[in-house]
Amino acid sequence: MTVTVPAPTGTTPSGARRTPPPPEPEDLELLLLIRHFELTLLRLFEAGELSGTTHTCLGQEYIPVALSRLLGDDDFVLSNHRGHGHFLARHAEPYGLLAEIMGREGALCAGVGGSQHVYHRRFLSTGVQGESLPVATGVALALKGTGALACAYIGDGTWGEGAVYEALNMAQLWRVPLLVVVEHNGIAQSTPTAAQMSGRVAARAAAFDVLHHRVTSMEVGEIRTELAPLVAMVRQDSRPLVVEFATHRVGPHSKGDDTRAPEEIALAAAHDWYDRYARLFPEPFARIDRERRELVERIAAEVTARPPSAWERP
Repeated sequence: MTVTVPAPTGTTPSGARRTPPPPEPEDLELLLLIRHFELTLLRLFEAGELSGTTHTCLGQEYIPVALSRLLGDDDFVLSNHRGHGHFLARHAEPYGLLAEIMGREGALCAGVGGSQHVYHRRFLSTGVQGESLPVATGVALALKGTGALACAYIGDGTWGEGAVYEALNMAQLWRVPLLVVVEHNGIAQSTPTAAQMSGRVAARAAAFDVLHHRVTSMEVGEIRTELAPLVAMVRQDSRPLVVEFATHRVGPHSKGDDTRAPEEIALAAAHDWYDRYARLFPEPFARIDRERRELVERIAAEVTARPPSAWERP
């Protein structure tokens, strides 16, 4: 079942795009904090300062930023391998997150979780495909009747995991307050989604009688207006909802391993909110962009200078 809502405010009655209002300063600050945090991680890898791997959310930052004000303190957020933006939109703790990724003193999880496995104040991320959704279903069951919800982020590639369908089945049977956010960027690591996924996300949700809504806007304010009544329904009616974002991954899958054709990379870049906001709102954008870039540079310098994190078994 697909939920129908009025057309987003950034379109004309004919469906054509019009210039959106400028984003609120707080939203732009958060968007740019995440952007420069992710770019800094890639630079640190190139410089040999980071070990392991990392998956950036370049181009998709607006999704967790838009959702941030729709989630309350009592809600749980369950993320995936591409979760830095999800975390920073939930908790304003970039120092702790970078320390965790670098294994430095002050790390959120003593440096044992790294980039993909973070547990901190009702936030949990995992590098195991599909793992977050059954866990989120159990969390949502525990939250049932409290007015809180569990929000789980997955990608389009994760729909190849059986755990997704088991979780949706139980979530609907148990009628739990579960918000499933699908960041559909059209590629699963190096495989185009069209080459490995038959049908549509909406139809797969409908197979379990789970409500589905697709978002095509990249404007934070529009998305909040569009989703606010649906998120409220998840809380009030205690039922699962799949929200599918049509988005673009501007950066590589992880570090520098972008296997897409040049024209595909160019298409993703053409949909980047960063360049669009820089063009439409040059004065506030340039100022806040500089401030966030300098802030992340200071964070990186300070965290890099810290000693390694010491983890002691309790």
